[in-house]
Amino acid sequence: MSTRLSAPPPRFAALRVPAYRRYFTFSLMSMVADNIEHVVTYWVMFQTFHSAALGGFAVISHWVPFLLFSFYAGALADRHDCRRLIQISQGLFMLASLAWGLLFLAGELQMWHAVVLLTIHGVAGVVGAPATQLIIHDMVPAEELPSAIRLNASSRYLSILLGPAVGGGLMLLLGPASGLLTNVLVYLPFTILLTRFPHTGHAAGGRSRTASTLADAWNVFTAVRAESRIMAMVVVAGATSFLVGNAFQAQMPAYANYLGADATGTRYTVLLAAEAAGAVLGVLILEGANLSTPSVRAAIASAGLWGLTMGVFPLTQNYPMAVALLMLAGVFNIAFQSMAQTLVQLLAPSTIRGRVVGLFNTAMMGLRAGSGLTVGLMGSFIGVRFSLAVSSFAIVLVSVALLVRDARARIPHSPESEVTSVGTRSGSPTQTPTTPNR
Repeated sequence: MSTRLSAPPPRFAALRVPAYRRYFTFSLMSMVADNIEHVVTYWVMFQTFHSAALGGFAVISHWVPFLLFSFYAGALADRHDCRRLIQISQGLFMLASLAWGLLFLAGELQMWHAVVLLTIHGVAGVVGAPATQLIIHDMVPAEELPSAIRLNASSRYLSILLGPAVGGGLMLLLGPASGLLTNVLVYLPFTILLTRFPHTGHAAGGRSRTASTLADAWNVFTAVRAESRIMAMVVVAGATSFLVGNAFQAQMPAYANYLGADATGTRYTVLLAAEAAGAVLGVLILEGANLSTPSVRAAIASAGLWGLTMGVFPLTQNYPMAVALLMLAGVFNIAFQSMAQTLVQLLAPSTIRGRVVGLFNTAMMGLRAGSGLTVGLMGSFIGVRFSLAVSSFAIVLVSVALLVRDARARIPHSPESEVTSVGTRSGSPTQTPTTPNR
């Protein structure tokens, strides 16, 4: 039976649930540790090898595993205890930090070591990603899931703000080697929490027994294609990731130099943190507005506005305006990502939710590897300012096209109508007790 929302949940509703509050806090610590490792290792690799190719491989090794293996990681989350998959992911993260620290301490780091450890780090990310999203469905009531998913999405941006600050502090106080060995301890609380955590990610719908095969992947894709709302989120996520992704961050020194970078690097640092700060602000706005029913049109519009602000950013010659645009872009980005993730997770039936999330992650994260071509490679021909502008405005065009398509194909949904999930349209009578709008 479907549940109807009689009143919106309270602000920051998910944090009122003790289990989710613990989960959010310790998973945030783990993400901070992830970013600490990035800060320290990227610095040491640059100082040791001065290799642009290795820097490029660091980006590739982070995102290509999501492109290749997100669906299979989602299938594992559908079939197995999500706690154990997250712990395996945490173990790989700790192994990478430990190995980096020992190699730095011994002064024996070679380029092949860096390649192997960067690859391990990338695999660690994809193994745990779907499981970290599925497990929250066991923790909070259905009406508070949008808040939980939105806060989950925000934790990545919080870690982007906190990680560099903590990582830089550890390097100054302890040095790179001891800093990374200490970083292993930052991963531990989340790993220990999951040992006795009562939630597995399968309390509601049980575990899938379907083997992960190419035929199964095609069946899931066919089911997703039948649900236009999920398909729209996959398409716009893929477009934003492939066209822009986070490739602009690697080019931020060039933008800072154009805007008049100072010798201390403060202006560069502020630009680098501005979008993440905007995303945190966006979460506060969204939670404060108490939005409990995500909208397909609002998600697509937010993606388009993100593209618009990111397109104007490299064209401005005013530094305060550039910072303001990046912060505004962060607000639109977290609005789009949180709404898209919420829609995908709520509309997907529980038996294939992990694989649907894996498909979405393939588009949302895996296709970021392509932004190295659209922003980076194209930038070598027309300049990184104009390559970012062109790529960003292309996102605006994709968003407009999706909004027009949605308007033409729209079926009216009343605010209290029941949501028919992918499973219903593909023959499985699964329903979700919240109401994502068109």
